[in-house]
Amino acid sequence: MLLNDFLHDLKYADLPEEVVRFAKRCLLDLIGVAAGGTATDLSRMIRSHAYEQFSAGPKRASMLFDGRTVSPVGAAMANGMTIDSLDAHDGHKLTKGHVGCGIFPALLAYSQAEGKIDAKEFLTALVLGYEIGTRAGIALHRTACDYHTSGAWIAVACAALGARTLQLDSAATREAIGIAEYHGPRSQMMRCIDHPTMVKDGSGWGAMAGVSAAYLAARGFTGAPAVTVESDAVRDIWEDLGKEWRILEQYFKLYPVCRWAQPAVEAVAALQRTHRIQADDIDVVEIETFHQARRLHTTRPATTEAAQYSLPFPTAAFLVHGRLGPSEISGAALHDPQVLRLAESMTLSESEAYNAAFPKRRFAHAAIRMKDGRKYVSQTTEAQGDPEAHVSDAVIRSKFRDTAGPVLGTARCRSIEAAIEGLSDLSLLAELIVAPPLAPQ
Repeated sequence: MLLNDFLHDLKYADLPEEVVRFAKRCLLDLIGVAAGGTATDLSRMIRSHAYEQFSAGPKRASMLFDGRTVSPVGAAMANGMTIDSLDAHDGHKLTKGHVGCGIFPALLAYSQAEGKIDAKEFLTALVLGYEIGTRAGIALHRTACDYHTSGAWIAVACAALGARTLQLDSAATREAIGIAEYHGPRSQMMRCIDHPTMVKDGSGWGAMAGVSAAYLAARGFTGAPAVTVESDAVRDIWEDLGKEWRILEQYFKLYPVCRWAQPAVEAVAALQRTHRIQADDIDVVEIETFHQARRLHTTRPATTEAAQYSLPFPTAAFLVHGRLGPSEISGAALHDPQVLRLAESMTLSESEAYNAAFPKRRFAHAAIRMKDGRKYVSQTTEAQGDPEAHVSDAVIRSKFRDTAGPVLGTARCRSIEAAIEGLSDLSLLAELIVAPPLAPQ
């Protein structure tokens, strides 16, 4: 198996400095999204479920910003779904999904359950998770006929991280990955796009399956060979391990909504800045984009999940509020009459050129028609934060503070930032990210 030696032999000293810096950036972003996610109903439900149904035995791990301990399998599930509850975490274009929201919870669960507190090993394993998860996602798209959620291939990465943490031999590692691929949630992503609910991207379920797979393999449980890893049809995907660092291909979201909607948000934001457009003066907004983004058609979302998987609603919310954060896609904001007026009058169409560019490029452009007859048309637009033009560390820190600050407070946010930047003691960071927030969630 091509990845076995890379998985078990990679050391912190082998990581390029750029990769280490990027891993810390990913870690900060994921923690910020997790903090913001604890305010969602989805997170509250899954944490209560994990506490009731996945009780801690001799091995235990903590739920993020909760304080309660559960089994490592339950912690991986609950923490993965908490991050996924707020659609603001990193992602990858070719996988059409997200790696970090599953591998970070799994790795944290392993570290706590097994008493692993070496910070350099944690960062090394985090990088490994991105390298394996990204490749597994690309391989699944090549070998399966349907578009599956991230949990399907996150499971493979999470099992691999368990094999490293538990120091499984090559045979048991193969079984762990095979179990995880077989049981990983092959959920159909476009079903959740068309009918948004709390099932979302399957990330927590994939983390749960992957952690279970590693512990089962350690007991001698066997699994089917993993097609996404062992098939000759995907051999080329794995041959560049350690040569091409796929972690650097991750994008960052500036808004907590589906990445496919964000080019449209950026397009109207550019027009609003240039022409000082007031929402009251807008008659109708026209968006041209790619097919998958046009499927995000919900105009009157009843839940934050539906708002996150909408294109018209967050685009209208930005035009009305001049910003787009968690508070614009939840609670009373879902009933804002001005936002609903613009969302319901918005027209969506698709461009064959934009369709052809997907998934490597995600384009949209906007036309805003004013009540007085004026019309403003944007340029072809992509979302900020793509790997071809990464946003700065300052932007990532600002997003972290904006997302986590209302939940954790300024002082704790800065302590987390400092703990990650100078990461030398994993136990200190763990204390900061598992204690309950300022107010009960």
